[in-house]
Amino acid sequence: MLVGTYLLYAAVMVAAHPRVIYPFGADLFDDPAFRQKTVTDRKVALAIHEGDDDLAVLFFMGNGGSLAYFTFSLDAHQNAGRTVVGMEYPGGAGIVGKPSEAGLKADALAAYDWLATRHDGPIAVHGFSLGTGLAIHVAASRDVEAILLDAPYTTLCELMTKGSYLPACFMPGVQKWRSVDDVPALAAPVLIQHGTADQLIPINYGMRLASVMEEAGLAVTFEAVEDATHNNLPGQAGYQDRIDRFLSKVQQ
Repeated sequence: MLVGTYLLYAAVMVAAHPRVIYPFGADLFDDPAFRQKTVTDRKVALAIHEGDDDLAVLFFMGNGGSLAYFTFSLDAHQNAGRTVVGMEYPGGAGIVGKPSEAGLKADALAAYDWLATRHDGPIAVHGFSLGTGLAIHVAASRDVEAILLDAPYTTLCELMTKGSYLPACFMPGVQKWRSVDDVPALAAPVLIQHGTADQLIPINYGMRLASVMEEAGLAVTFEAVEDATHNNLPGQAGYQDRIDRFLSKVQQ
């Protein structure tokens, strides 16, 4: 009976886990500094701020699901004069559609390809939490100048395992988000910022990812941000300075 109950629980969790991964908010992103555009045959929704800097940044948010919740990250690039393009996710902020790992990764590549045909300079990718998986995936498949990661994970299914007591990384039907699988294909330098008080994705996940990247021969700058939690990391003092300092070295 216990085995049957556990298997039933597992089946329910497989069916329900997308709601846990993608608890997207409905708040619309409405910043007059950005224009919104739907691009490519995939109908990818983008928010675009045109800057004067040679570098453009393609930003992938966390699972809040609305760019309205990630203004600190967007402002860090906007304030520095960079072009910044934020990808919006289907199912959040009024964007039609249903999110999935495969769909979001395909959208992310399409967003990069659209930006690359319109921006003459280099492109960096920047991801926060869930979006670090998208940033890494794009960087593994496309030419990027730099990879910026805020509160990244090695594999999201490890976190699911911890929260559900199920072997999520080995279960069929689970969206696994294995960032480590893309690491061997990366070439660009990496900046990781991770809060020491992050309870949602503990800092040891970011440290492990950094170690895997360094073992693969990548240049990794790891910044442990004292007392920062998961949600307030981009609002901490020095956040933009660390990005600017890193990118200035990359562009030398």
